[in-house]
Amino acid sequence: MAEEIFRKGDSIAVTVTDLAEKDQCFGRLDNGMAVMVSGMLAVGDRVSARIKKVRQRYIEAVAVEILEPSSDRTTPLCSWFGVCGGCKLMHIRYEVQLLYKQKKVTDALRHIGNFEEPPVRPVIAALIPFHYRNKIEFSFSSMRYLLPEELSLAELSRPKEFALGFHTPGNFEKVIDIDYCYLAKEEMNRVLKLTREFAIANALAPYAAKAHTGFLRNLVVRFSENREEVMVNLVTSWHDEALMQRYRNHLEAGMAKQKMTVVNNVTQRMNSVATGEEEFTLSGTGYITERLGTLDFRISANSFFQTNSSQAELLYSSILDVAGLSLEDTVYDLYCGTGTIALSMAKHCRQVVGLEVVESSVNDARSNAILNGVSNAKFFKADLKDFDAMLETLKDYDTPKVIITDPPRAGMHPKALSTMLRLSPNRIIYVSCNPASLARDGKEVALHGYRLLSVQPVDMFPHTSHIESVACFEKVPPC
Repeated sequence: MAEEIFRKGDSIAVTVTDLAEKDQCFGRLDNGMAVMVSGMLAVGDRVSARIKKVRQRYIEAVAVEILEPSSDRTTPLCSWFGVCGGCKLMHIRYEVQLLYKQKKVTDALRHIGNFEEPPVRPVIAALIPFHYRNKIEFSFSSMRYLLPEELSLAELSRPKEFALGFHTPGNFEKVIDIDYCYLAKEEMNRVLKLTREFAIANALAPYAAKAHTGFLRNLVVRFSENREEVMVNLVTSWHDEALMQRYRNHLEAGMAKQKMTVVNNVTQRMNSVATGEEEFTLSGTGYITERLGTLDFRISANSFFQTNSSQAELLYSSILDVAGLSLEDTVYDLYCGTGTIALSMAKHCRQVVGLEVVESSVNDARSNAILNGVSNAKFFKADLKDFDAMLETLKDYDTPKVIITDPPRAGMHPKALSTMLRLSPNRIIYVSCNPASLARDGKEVALHGYRLLSVQPVDMFPHTSHIESVACFEKVPPC
């Protein structure tokens, strides 16, 4: 038995054969014992690891040293790699990341969805693997995360009581004080630098989560690639008009030629969500405009919008490629958000009906339809879990030939999934940011008389473990 051979604290040597969730990897010892080893590793790495737990069928260990590096490795650009939890794959060559993500989707469909040979296509690579995000959210904290090398220093180069950056993985209080993010646009990094300067120069207190004190909460920066506009949203605990105008002047002086709108969201909630109950526009219109394909979208401070504009266009093209639309079809877009998918489908069918439970998103979708002169896309506030109420809302519209569903990461609520299946469209296009949720819901779709035609992964988030997929299901005709 493994318990008789291995003990907690023992050192073992293992070769990584697969990547798992979070920062875990999989390997086997020479005797066949499975090992889950933690660390920023790559398939092919031979590592020395220290045992944390010995279980009946496998060992949990943490990597201590890389004995033989994998050929899949590359040098991460970011000095915060391994500390910040964002870019878990930056140490792996990009072309290999794509293979890993394709395998991740395939494995989920096989092991969770019970699809024997899932038709997963090669991942559509990102056109721009760095500086691709059009939105980045930084957090303030009164508790700066100290690096291991700082713990023994008598004097620190940065104050312990101020941080602006990203939360330490698994810790809602401590924040890593980030100077530069390689996923953010250069303009966003400039805003980050100017905001830190202003906060420190004015001795502004960052938010303390447990004590529920402090002024500065979040810095959210958006960027429009098409219009090259910047939106700065400083989230604070209260509004100080004079101070905010000085902040706006500091930003405008530091980015003199930049088109910019600056807003201040204010919240007293005891959580770290970067939205406010009140919003004050300090300069500009309070929104930016982004173009996807031939469509324009107004994005306000708290709007949902795909965070990778160039890849969003490829994602929507992938949806259109498999939808098989004709100009006589009615399409339903479930979880339609601000209408980006629905509006991109509108000119390819007779009518699109967008359904969304969040009223502000429905209003944004209607505004976006008017902005783009689209008259055959209608948007309704509807709870997908209530089939009868939804039918009453849509009694004047045809039943759909195609349904597109783009649910949150957790997937579709069972009642919402049941509603979709009762509508019985010819095709279901399931857009997913979570392979496990896609596999679970896809299994249920297949049990209700649909076959999986294709799955197209699209890499929206290079250097992270996330992958978007477009799965196409077609109703099997009765025998």
